Amino acid sequence: MNRYYYDFHLHSCLSPCGDNDNTPNNIAGMATILGLNIIALTDHNTCKNCPAFFTAAKRYGLVPVAGMELTTSEDIHVVCLFENLEDAMAFDGEIDLRRIKIRNRTDIFGEQLILDGEDNVTGEDEFLLSNATSVSLDEAPEIVKKYNGICYPAHIDRQSNGVIAVLGTFPETPQFDIVEFSRKENIEEYTEKYSLQDKRVIISSDAHILTDMREHENYFELDDEPYSSALVRHNLFEILRRK
Repeated sequence: MNRYYYDFHLHSCLSPCGDNDNTPNNIAGMATILGLNIIALTDHNTCKNCPAFFTAAKRYGLVPVAGMELTTSEDIHVVCLFENLEDAMAFDGEIDLRRIKIRNRTDIFGEQLILDGEDNVTGEDEFLLSNATSVSLDEAPEIVKKYNGICYPAHIDRQSNGVIAVLGTFPETPQFDIVEFSRKENIEEYTEKYSLQDKRVIISSDAHILTDMREHENYFELDDEPYSSALVRHNLFEILRRK
């Protein structure tokens, strides 16, 4: 068993308000400097930079996780993670059909750049990625499960797009076994106030710029023999799926 320091909520230059310097290679490089070992790319309502992210992560010796920060119809952010890149891209295809497509204002939200593994621009999403989809909070877990993924509410300790801020409480249904916090110091207060004692806690940065990425602190202990990134990722998902 070895410690794998993680951040499971990172945005690339494809996300609106994501800095153009947040390329897959720069994210991987910064993660290495910060001492992280396993990281997830979770752009708003898209996985289209995940293939480039996997290429970049391999170059830096990191374990990549393909993901998405889904915006539900209630305007709640939900982190969706997938053990396999292929499943993530299939999920991306379904969510693309559930997006409400409003043209992006680059003068306000910036460009939404799709890159290859060498950080070359291969395309741009012309429709704003951060607005709500037609997927409800109740629907989200089953849709994610269909693609062998897991999901959980993002940054529940924040006012902006947090499940508690939007609903006024933590919902009994759908059942989430994991919750994400932005700040470690908020865990005790929220756990007591909203009866979250049975939830697994993940702390991630939600970084949209490189300097918002955080140094290694939070980790999972994972079996990694005989080593492969696929094995490490599989063992992580075994833990995350555990009730």
